[in-house]
Amino acid sequence: MVTPALDQGVGYGVVLGLGIAFALGMILVTFILKRYNQELQTSEMFNTAGRTVKSGLVGSAVVSSWTWAATLLQSTGVCYRYGVSGPFWYASGATVQILLFATLAIELKRRAPNAHTFLEVIKARYGTVAHIVFMVFGLATNILVSLMLIVGGSATVSALTGMHTVAAIYLLPVGVVAYTMVGGLKATILTDWMHTFILLIIIIIFSLTAYASSDILGSPGAVYDLLMKAADLHPVEGNKDGSYLTMQSREGAIFFVINIVGNFGTVFLDNGYYNKAIAASPVHALPGYILGGLSWFAIPWLTATTMGLAALALEGNPAFPTYPDRMPDADVSAGLVLPYAAVALLGKGGAAATLLIVFMAVTSATSSELIAVSSIFTYDLYRTYFKPDASGKRLIYMSHCIVVGYALFIASFSVGLWYAGISMGYLYVMMGIIISAAVLPATLTLTWSGQNKWAASLSPVLGLIVALIAWLVTAKKECGDLSVACTGSNNPMLAGNVAALLSPLVFIPIFTAIFGIDKYDWQSMMSIRKGDDHDLANEAHVDLEGLPGNHVETAVEFEEEQKKLTRAGKISKTMTLRAPPVLHASFTYADLPKRTLALLVLWPMPMYGSGYIFSKPFFTGWVTVGIIWIFCSFGAVGLFPVYEGRRTLIRTFKYIYLDVTGKWHPGTIQAEEVTGEKGTPGNETPPEKAAPKEEITG
Repeated sequence: MVTPALDQGVGYGVVLGLGIAFALGMILVTFILKRYNQELQTSEMFNTAGRTVKSGLVGSAVVSSWTWAATLLQSTGVCYRYGVSGPFWYASGATVQILLFATLAIELKRRAPNAHTFLEVIKARYGTVAHIVFMVFGLATNILVSLMLIVGGSATVSALTGMHTVAAIYLLPVGVVAYTMVGGLKATILTDWMHTFILLIIIIIFSLTAYASSDILGSPGAVYDLLMKAADLHPVEGNKDGSYLTMQSREGAIFFVINIVGNFGTVFLDNGYYNKAIAASPVHALPGYILGGLSWFAIPWLTATTMGLAALALEGNPAFPTYPDRMPDADVSAGLVLPYAAVALLGKGGAAATLLIVFMAVTSATSSELIAVSSIFTYDLYRTYFKPDASGKRLIYMSHCIVVGYALFIASFSVGLWYAGISMGYLYVMMGIIISAAVLPATLTLTWSGQNKWAASLSPVLGLIVALIAWLVTAKKECGDLSVACTGSNNPMLAGNVAALLSPLVFIPIFTAIFGIDKYDWQSMMSIRKGDDHDLANEAHVDLEGLPGNHVETAVEFEEEQKKLTRAGKISKTMTLRAPPVLHASFTYADLPKRTLALLVLWPMPMYGSGYIFSKPFFTGWVTVGIIWIFCSFGAVGLFPVYEGRRTLIRTFKYIYLDVTGKWHPGTIQAEEVTGEKGTPGNETPPEKAAPKEEITG
């Protein structure tokens, strides 16, 4: 039994204390936005953040949403199992989806400018049957992701602090629910940036400690030497010469395929990613997703290359928690490689840092899932089938109820999985089997006018059936039973995942041949309507059209926006094969891979095919590239959003100062807007005019 590195009080302090601190912080931010930016929490603002978020914050939100507990814990686990190939396969197998999703983000903005969820687009195009089918797959995606977050996060909290796992499961979502209910999608995006900022700093500290300053390790060369010894003591079956320093890993390659398939489902079917696209200003969706995707790559790659290899290097050191034994496979599957390595490397400080980054990863991604599910229930279920004329106040009330109810449901479900012995690692490799059959039909909904409603409705269901059969039959044939250990092994999971993703390639042509090619004109998607927030605007005595996201576009404005989106769509489609070197005028990625396929083929495959075992200089260069990349990511999604929104931030802080010192009152804004006069008696008007209707998220 491993002794926790931290006291239970630390666990409760972080889970409850930090969660409540974030909630209070978001309540304060919401108050500031209302007081100084004249924002009103309408149903549109709650679910879409006013549709005005710029590329920097879109990028940080994508990074934060895609940085689950699994990103840190599962990637480190596969590094521990397979060596240097594991982190690369994990990162490349989950980055490509974000880059490709940029196309869908643009198409959604262009074809359905008023949508709140991707399921509304399904309903508008195909009708009720397809809508219900995709609602089931979409909610299944959200549930699986949420379970992985809570199950993986609670296991780590328990291992580091001794806090009871069930207590961690129920307490982790508390602060998230509070700030999500108060601030909606905007609160999620703002906390995404804060979480990403802190997360990247801690990853940088881990990497520089392991490869530069540690007394135990301290250099890539020292780590390299210890990995060579580890391969002699316990060689990796299926790796070239049993080495941890080669890309030629049979089991690693199998994981790579499973990883790609599953992550297509969790990006293309997770309404949280569509939420980010919907929240983005039209011209910022594309650069935001590309920025986020390329920035995210460094997080699992460097984290796992640092902490996974550190665990292998330090297992023979008395500082390692399981010394003198190796880590049990159950602990690896539970995601405990990262916390054990952090304890060995940095002691209690490493344990505290791990607890913090896991907390950040779990809470930020959970907030995204809460908004994703609440928007589905509110707009796709409640407003569509029960109360089409629901007022804005009623829609917000429903959103709040779903946020609370869904958090309780996920926590209770997670407790059941914990008692059943189902780990985060099992859920991670199984998710593609359950959801990936809907990926291709969902993608074609926004990109091909010829897909008919029966192909869209039936191919996901039949694909799921085929995937389940392939999974369970393979497990039965390999092991003779259907235990958790057997069904969770690589070959059954590989069969099920591949069958799920590829079966629609057979079913869609069949249903197209039977029922004919559709000739959809895309017009019904334009008829999706926004929420009616007049009741909330009237109560607050404000002009609804003046609020962010509620401006009614003129025909000229609409045409101009469509031209920009069409151009962005063309660019995003070329990203399938090539990523432009400059994603934003103020940030270049000239030193990063310019071609998406480089992540899958041009970079790793020659090393895999040749069976090259890293030399010490090559390993040093490999690590150095990862460290440089993480600093680029920090600049892109940590610092750039602040630079991009600097004018709004400066103006807001100026108003706060003048308000606190009694020189000005927010009522001045309303007075100026109504009368055109500058200032009110007894108050000094700020040097600038009142804040325009611009988001602080800008």
